[in-house]
Amino acid sequence: MSTGAGGQDLGTVLVTGAARGIGAACVAAFAEAGANVICADIRPPDAIAATLSDSAGSIRTLACDVADEASVLALFSSIDRLDCLVHCAGIIQEMPLLETSADDFDRVIAVNLRGTFLVGREAIRKMAGQGGRVILIASDLAYSGRETFSAYVASKHGVLGLARSWARECAPEILVNALCPGPIDTAMLAAESMSPEWRARELDIPLGRFGQPNEIAQMALFLAGPGARYITGQGIGVNGGSVMP
Repeated sequence: MSTGAGGQDLGTVLVTGAARGIGAACVAAFAEAGANVICADIRPPDAIAATLSDSAGSIRTLACDVADEASVLALFSSIDRLDCLVHCAGIIQEMPLLETSADDFDRVIAVNLRGTFLVGREAIRKMAGQGGRVILIASDLAYSGRETFSAYVASKHGVLGLARSWARECAPEILVNALCPGPIDTAMLAAESMSPEWRARELDIPLGRFGQPNEIAQMALFLAGPGARYITGQGIGVNGGSVMP
């Protein structure tokens, strides 16, 4: 395992959804801390490796559709050892319930929940017998709910359920936690994913601003390190006070 900032032994870290947003920030944070990072996205995020070529750790990019079991199995067949998973792959959908088709619902569940199940299962299989950390990305909306986002909220609530169940099943060898970001300044909050009205409402929180992807990445880095040895089964809010469960 490679030794990163603060003496952390980070080893090999798989980051899914690595091409942009929180995933890309996690790649940068772990690579700069000395980890050997495997970047997976539905399209190989080659640009990440180029921009972080001077990092202390190494970077390898691979393609993976997390909703497709064959694609996930192919990804893990190319990984010899895994010490940490940071599963960031996900999509968002804003749509009134009565306009949501079964196909719309299935697509969100396939990526956000089925994808978490498939990737998490194979990561835990790799870590069995050696230990490791699993860090999933849920959402503050898993606690609060939100109108016109029912498929997304259901999927992220399911991610919390997986984290808690896996934490019990895999303890004490493998620690499993979920991060629950609030409004983060990524493409998911852009007009392509969310109406301007909802984007404006996201600022109505105690800290009064959008979070930055690196603020989520730094919490993931903490959960992967020695300071988090007594943390498992938690949904940890990094949300500017948007939800206080």
